[in-house]
Amino acid sequence: MTLMTRYDLALIGFGGVNRALAELIAERGDELSEELGFGLRVVAITDLRAGSLVRADGIDLAPLLAVAPGELDFSGLEGGSADPRNEWVIRSVPADIVAEATFTNPADGEPALSHVRWALEAGKHVCTTNKGPVALHCDALKRLAAERGVSFEFEGTVLSGTPVLRTADRLLAGARVTGVEGIMNGTSNYILGRLEEGVGFADAVKEAQEAGYAEADPTADVEGFDVQLKVAILAHEVLGATLSREDIAREGITRLTPADMRDAAARGLRWKLIGSVARRADGGVDARVAPVALPVEHPLASVGGAVNAVAFHTDLLGTVTVSGPGAGRTETAYALLSDIIAIHQRHGTGPIAPASVPVGRVLEEALRD
Repeated sequence: MTLMTRYDLALIGFGGVNRALAELIAERGDELSEELGFGLRVVAITDLRAGSLVRADGIDLAPLLAVAPGELDFSGLEGGSADPRNEWVIRSVPADIVAEATFTNPADGEPALSHVRWALEAGKHVCTTNKGPVALHCDALKRLAAERGVSFEFEGTVLSGTPVLRTADRLLAGARVTGVEGIMNGTSNYILGRLEEGVGFADAVKEAQEAGYAEADPTADVEGFDVQLKVAILAHEVLGATLSREDIAREGITRLTPADMRDAAARGLRWKLIGSVARRADGGVDARVAPVALPVEHPLASVGGAVNAVAFHTDLLGTVTVSGPGAGRTETAYALLSDIIAIHQRHGTGPIAPASVPVGRVLEEALRD
């Protein structure tokens, strides 16, 4: 009898994203194992507020998921501690894959950068949704992963669960991508839509916060810092260009008003916050983040609400546009799952998941309220 491949996971951060991944494993683990050809077991969880929990024989996730996120406390559980002990857990606990979903400082990528580096140094595969380490230190982290013979996956860093990086890498193989532009921040896109409907900027931001799209401090979204990091990632992964934040001109949407929206509509235009990078004739690249008044026939002009989209400009296919959710705990958890599938395809010894497996449907059903 052949034993199925199983991956033991360490979840670093137990907020919305890794919690959603845990829900998937708890509620659909057997179904996923049958369809994907490998099993998943969580052996460690760390969280800034809850502490850390380690069980080498596997953590029973159901009791943890029954507790409200803000009320979790690992200190009283077997294998638990009030201290997150991130470095010790990442380096020492025998997990195969580290799923990193904490916060990150866009200036230096910490603490997510250290989490990723510790895991790779320990010879563990990494999947992360954190933009900072990828945008600022991708080459160094990829080299480290190659030296240790492990994978460093980060599909969720650009459009959450919408697979733009793998679209460029796999589906557009053979075509030359000359540029990329996109709506990469759902919060800003939602706010712009409300401005079109006559709502003032401050009220639109408040609505976005109440809807769960915007953080208490929306600066990273409305001033373009979030998109700036995503442009750096796309430039590196799609065009092979390494850019710093200073290389990417940035302007947010705070100057726009409902009157600007009405004026644009009268001229057949729609304002969108666009992140773009394009190859110049001399081989260099131009990259920027800025509000742009797009003609209504532009492939990005009709993208509304919190939806995101990226348009790839190619030599053989013209413009190929990929659209989908750019935020959300369920969608971002799917990105981590897709990273784990990629790790299995590259390193696993069991059956490779067929392209027809409805993983997105399985995840949606598992996490549906």
